[in-house]
Amino acid sequence: MSQFLDLVKKRQSNRKYTEQPVEKEKLLQCVEAARLAPSAHNIQPWKFIVVDNMELKNRVAESACDENKSFNKFSSQAPVIVVVTLEQPCSTSRSGRSIEDKEWPLIDIGIAVEHFCLQASELGLSTCMIGWFYEKLVKELLDIPEGKDVALMISVGYAPDYFGVKEKRRKSTDEVLSYNGY
Repeated sequence: MSQFLDLVKKRQSNRKYTEQPVEKEKLLQCVEAARLAPSAHNIQPWKFIVVDNMELKNRVAESACDENKSFNKFSSQAPVIVVVTLEQPCSTSRSGRSIEDKEWPLIDIGIAVEHFCLQASELGLSTCMIGWFYEKLVKELLDIPEGKDVALMISVGYAPDYFGVKEKRRKSTDEVLSYNGY
């Protein structure tokens, strides 16, 4: 099997973390992988905010969990949360979106974040993308300027030793693939 497919099989959303700090060099490698991701019109509509100050990280994590979002409580265990902002696309990207009815910047961020997560996995880090949080609170905590949106957050850390790679439950190839038509 190819090394890439092995990495894809290894990468998973982990919701348990040890207290081991994440090395800045590893975070930089993950951001570099994301930075090199392709984007429509090469707009690169993202910014990555690494939150590793424990007090601030815990407050950001609180934005992702309350009585309505109890499934995100794991985010407070992660030593790092990376907040990904959606930067305003240029006029070319905006006109393409209105003509083609596609959210290219969000697609681009998805590609970049997966690059980040795959790189993290290769480096022995665990991640989980978090899409449900109180954006207004995150923007206040991180001084994110008006006109910028928080697309998602990524928890980053080391998984406990007992936390192995889970078998992926996915649709069969026959269910997701066809040739020359639907």
